[in-house]
Amino acid sequence: MRRVSEPLVIGLPKGRILDECVGLFARAGYDISPVKADSRKLIHDCGELRVLVLRNSDVPAYVHHGAAHVGVVGSDVLNEARLDLYEPLDLGLGRCRLIVAEPVGAHVDDRSQLHLRIGSKYPRTTQAYLWQRGITAEIIELSGAIELAPLTGLCHRIVDITQSGETLRQNGLVEIDTVAEVSSRLVVGLAAMKLRGADVGRLVERLRACMLEAA
Repeated sequence: MRRVSEPLVIGLPKGRILDECVGLFARAGYDISPVKADSRKLIHDCGELRVLVLRNSDVPAYVHHGAAHVGVVGSDVLNEARLDLYEPLDLGLGRCRLIVAEPVGAHVDDRSQLHLRIGSKYPRTTQAYLWQRGITAEIIELSGAIELAPLTGLCHRIVDITQSGETLRQNGLVEIDTVAEVSSRLVVGLAAMKLRGADVGRLVERLRACMLEAA
């Protein structure tokens, strides 16, 4: 008798990306719609897949440590986490940009002797950006309401995510540079590639095929 394999465990982020994943995975032949039925439930058995509903920032850790075999996570979070994960697919979901912004009319010269302060929830990525441009600044790590920081004098600039730029405009901020283009990636743990390689490969190919059809 053929042994039925355990479901592949996938970590998906809460919010809009989760909704987009439901549609994408359905086109690839995976029905994960139960994740939308009960917003309080965090583990959903969906046939071939067991879905963990996580904070976006926690997905890399779950996959890296083997609590999930695969995951979907924004490239901004992935770059900040810097964990050793495979990235077989750019799913193209949740496209936005990681940008540098400052208050309108309060431009700071990078070459001045001012003690530049930058607020962000992406300290590693921000530091790498500054090194590449030879800019010296103090990075203040924040976790929410990033737009408020320069308006209260906490910092001169912020590094944060934007889609349309409307939130920046409403708070009197202007974009001055782009750090990176951001989209959601499918990530795979190293152990999962060894232990569940066939199942992971099937998932990747089915997702890739439906993305090519939609292109």
